[in-house]
Amino acid sequence: MDRYLSGPQLAALVRLDPAERPYYRALARAVRTLILDGRLPVRVRMPAERHLADALGVSRTTVTAAYDRLREQGYLDSRQGAGSWTALPDPAALGADTPWLTAGDDGLLPMATAAPAASPLVAEAMARAGEDVPRHTLGIGYEPVGLRELREAVAARYTERGVPTRPEQILVTTGAQHAIHLVMSLLAGPGAPVLVESPTYPHLLDTARRVGARLVPVPVGAERAAPGEDPGDGWSPDLIASALRQSGARLAYLVPDYHNPTGRLMSAATRAAVAEAARRHDAMLVSDESWAELELEPGAPAPPLAAYDAGGRVISIGSAAKLWWGGLRIGWIRTTAALVRRLAALRAAVDIASPLFEQLVVARLFEHVEQARAHRRRTLLAARDTLAAALRAELPGWSFTPPAGGASLWVRLDALAATPLAEAAAAHGVRLAPGPWFGVDGALEGYLRLPFTQPPQVLAEAVPRIAAAAAALASGAYAPRPLPGSLTPAL
Repeated sequence: MDRYLSGPQLAALVRLDPAERPYYRALARAVRTLILDGRLPVRVRMPAERHLADALGVSRTTVTAAYDRLREQGYLDSRQGAGSWTALPDPAALGADTPWLTAGDDGLLPMATAAPAASPLVAEAMARAGEDVPRHTLGIGYEPVGLRELREAVAARYTERGVPTRPEQILVTTGAQHAIHLVMSLLAGPGAPVLVESPTYPHLLDTARRVGARLVPVPVGAERAAPGEDPGDGWSPDLIASALRQSGARLAYLVPDYHNPTGRLMSAATRAAVAEAARRHDAMLVSDESWAELELEPGAPAPPLAAYDAGGRVISIGSAAKLWWGGLRIGWIRTTAALVRRLAALRAAVDIASPLFEQLVVARLFEHVEQARAHRRRTLLAARDTLAAALRAELPGWSFTPPAGGASLWVRLDALAATPLAEAAAAHGVRLAPGPWFGVDGALEGYLRLPFTQPPQVLAEAVPRIAAAAAALASGAYAPRPLPGSLTPAL
């Protein structure tokens, strides 16, 4: 049965400022706020225009104009002769008008966080998961290694990708960051050398420092090769092997699949060589595959790094965040069954187990992996090309290579330093991620990571602001000042 509101019921919920004009805009804004706050659920039939006008004591024209505005913004669905229902708009249709641009509500366009909006599949998976919950309430609700059906789904996906895997080799975590923390806490410690890429994922650096590890950086994403020279994939197996040998590192963290932040993809030959280097130097490899499913262009990506490992030296980390939605907070570790048990024992001091409902949701989402990948491919490709075109038009002196996957551009600046530019951009209404966030000891001032996870409208608005900030900085018209405290490394 359809849910509906009467005119008096909606009028009782609406809070209007009598001084705000025009009145229809105030009414539309009030209804939108109710929907966004969850006080007015989605798919509830709205009262007829005449009935709401009578309840509010306004003209029917005012209510009609408010409904029209809500329809334009995507907050109402209407069918001729059937009425109107509350809705949530497609994020891509909102552009810079989205009410959730940043977590801090500071009004800055969010060009620092590479986190896409929820997949359209999430809501349906949640509804189906809700139907599954009652049968799980017969148990205690704690699954330290993860819900069996989710572990089976993750294992099956690894098998499909070329790495035969049993559910016993999977540990479900509360996001990829939790997985990284568990692995680093177990296998690294005070003073232990840990090999990391430069640039790399900022929160990995944070975690390594918190456990007291000593960072051993190796470069990835080198500049373009000279004419006639093989450009490679950005990694040097010789440098990795040399760093392992010279530092004595027994743990290395790599992002071989659409590397964060450069977007590069490690070749099959490099994967094989890196796995062999780990065997020779008795090291474990942590392969962060958070971006592995976000292939944007046709091709044949290499199998996971674990496919080149015959001795259980590769620990793979995955996440539901990029393919489906970060709000689910579900990740996983693929490793040996013995190491899964050790990690599960360690997590008991942290969170015991991941939330059951979210695990059920992700288990359902695994049934539609290819549909989710196709949706991400369409939306991220459009956004990537919009961002690239805007940068070439507004900032032709900056250089970058559009990646074949992932969700960000790694941009080489011309004569500017990234940190002062981020300060200037904040003054122009844009939040940026400067290169030093992704490096060790303040390196990489010549780079920015620019994600294309926002809708094209936001990207098209952000780039001219960035260009204005760069011009102000270059001319001396902007004097750098301390960045707001909220401008900290993001995903």
